[in-house]
Amino acid sequence: MGDPSDWQQSKVLSINGHMWPNRLMPTPSTPAQYVLILIDMVEDQGCDRSQLLAGTTLAHTGIDSIGARVSDQDFWTLVANAQALTDDPALGLKLGLRLNLSAHALLGQAFMTCRDLQQVMDLLLKYYHLLASNLELEYSEEGDMCAITIHPNAADFDIAFGFELLYGAFINTVRGMLNDPGVALRMELPYPAPGHARLYHEVLGEDIHFECLQGRILFARAWLDTPLPSSNPALRKLYEAECARLLRDLEGEDSVAERTLRLLRKLEGQYPQMPQIANMLNLSPRTYRRRLDEEQQSFQKLLDQVRAEHATRYLQNTRLPLSTIAYMVGYSDSSNFRRAYRKWTGKAPRDVREG
Repeated sequence: MGDPSDWQQSKVLSINGHMWPNRLMPTPSTPAQYVLILIDMVEDQGCDRSQLLAGTTLAHTGIDSIGARVSDQDFWTLVANAQALTDDPALGLKLGLRLNLSAHALLGQAFMTCRDLQQVMDLLLKYYHLLASNLELEYSEEGDMCAITIHPNAADFDIAFGFELLYGAFINTVRGMLNDPGVALRMELPYPAPGHARLYHEVLGEDIHFECLQGRILFARAWLDTPLPSSNPALRKLYEAECARLLRDLEGEDSVAERTLRLLRKLEGQYPQMPQIANMLNLSPRTYRRRLDEEQQSFQKLLDQVRAEHATRYLQNTRLPLSTIAYMVGYSDSSNFRRAYRKWTGKAPRDVREG
């Protein structure tokens, strides 16, 4: 397992909600530019477009009438089709390295007008759902180090492809802003080293670590003071106002159950009680329970679902002892955890780890 960082995060998400954005999460979707670049990559390898689009709404409408965004369901279907057609395990990493400032559309233009990387980070943390609505980013500092922790908030999120895409896009965007192809940061990944791990080091840098508990990007705090050559304060204000408008347009009335799942996934390892979750969603406990009843859901069922997701990831992607995994998902006793896990999934933890 990769060595854990020797510093602990101090500005972590609090269960009283002070770092949780007081707004609804947008309906899951992906920028159309990412989809078009993926299609172009796959077609360059001689693959048939009709096979690539099979099972998506684009199979009927075509890409000529594509809108500004594509549903996540269509995007991940395209990803699965592309992986099957190309048989390329590094497809996510290669796609990420194609996502430059232009691919990020309006937010990419806003990045370019920032004074320094601190302003870029501020914009990213406010508007990253314009680029990726199926994950949450958490920023933290400790001393002279900073970290961005990535929390996938969709159960069907393809971990390896998703992280490769995100890390490739992140480093490519930073290199583009600084006009420096040699920029490298510490990157931690929550899964074992794949067969093409050498490519990670070649394109992302040498400071890459697999089998970590969470996906994180780490860098020296002084790095945020790096000035940008294309700073334009007036344009930045205009671009940010438009980003805020686009984000408002994306925000939808998701169910309370879905908002609960997204929040619990982000609060990995904390698992607050129902009244705290209700408060973080700006609901009274009574209203929260009533809304879940109307959706034929319960807080305990949702909590168990997320615990099962987290435990399964630990079992499959780490070598942590069962007692440690039990503690991390809220159980002080391994035998109680084994019984709970079998109840949640119908499988024994040992079978999942060996499988």
